[in-house]
Amino acid sequence: MEPTSRVHGLDTLRALAIVFVVLHHYVLFVSGEDTFGWVGSIGWVGVDLFFALSGYLIGNQLFAAMRSEQGLSLWRFYARRLLRTLPNFYFVLALYFCWPYFRNGLALPPLWEFLTFTQNINLRPGTAFSHAWSLCIEEQFYLVLPAGALLIASMRRSLGWAWAALALGLVGGMLVRASVWNDLVANDGGSSQFFTDIYYSTLCRLDELIAGVALALLRQYHPGLWQRLTSHGNVALAGGVALSALTFTLFLNDRYGYGVTVFGYPMLALSFGLLLVSALSPGSVLREMRVPGAASMALWSYAIYVLHKQVCILANAQLRSWGLEPDMPLAVAAMLALSVLTGWLLFRMVEAPFMALRDRYVPSNLNAPAATALQSR
Repeated sequence: MEPTSRVHGLDTLRALAIVFVVLHHYVLFVSGEDTFGWVGSIGWVGVDLFFALSGYLIGNQLFAAMRSEQGLSLWRFYARRLLRTLPNFYFVLALYFCWPYFRNGLALPPLWEFLTFTQNINLRPGTAFSHAWSLCIEEQFYLVLPAGALLIASMRRSLGWAWAALALGLVGGMLVRASVWNDLVANDGGSSQFFTDIYYSTLCRLDELIAGVALALLRQYHPGLWQRLTSHGNVALAGGVALSALTFTLFLNDRYGYGVTVFGYPMLALSFGLLLVSALSPGSVLREMRVPGAASMALWSYAIYVLHKQVCILANAQLRSWGLEPDMPLAVAAMLALSVLTGWLLFRMVEAPFMALRDRYVPSNLNAPAATALQSR
């Protein structure tokens, strides 16, 4: 994405992703009811949409730097990534570990698992800050991605190897899910074990990240094909919506079945990839449409994500003491508004200052500082 302008379609998708996740967590951890219909039930796919968005955005930055005259600086890439993700994460992590009231009696995994971004490994559902599993997978992926990309770039016919690596990651994930699913059935594993061994597992959940990186690779190294693809943005939008609807239906009907476990996540990756293509296509409805509030929600989405679940859990206890049940419209509105408000506060107080520091001291992923790079053109 161009640093000088925002792409409205990407803002819309990111805002949609956080809305889906918040509504799903509200149903799962607060109301326990069918509060938002099918949206609340399928809202977990918002995380997969975040994966696809992150895969494209980070991959595009990575490959653009590798193609530049200055080349990619690994330390700058990692510094920019950590300054983007760690401040919010550490702040919320401190709330869980230093303020017992905040975790509301939930058990916490060991601190070292969070600090090393391995909390998703063998994670049991129902623990405090369990939704950090997705952050762990992203950090693991982006720890490996740039080093792997540079290694492949050093080989002959590196572009072919890059596509082969992405294909291997996608097919490998399907095979791992198939194998683990069969083991769970053989051992009579329940839904809890499904989440531990499949849903939270890094090897099983790379589909959408790979799809996003594939789009970035296509854009940077196959510009002709990318231009032809993005000349049909509205067709991509229609295809993405239709395939998303089909995939959502499959998951709603059989969340833990073999077929949807093995093939459902690649279907999500393809459907969200099509939506990304539409969001990036000049003249497409998704790219040009400005949804009121979407840009702000997109900007605050990470802060909302790390805070909202526990904020709603704690607020629900207080509202119940006042006679407001979580399925009442007033309670729903209050908790959703509080989720946005606390996310905005975290963004303003923690995320934004560190982003300013990043822009000042590590302004690009290039080996040379951004100013030097501009002067050399």
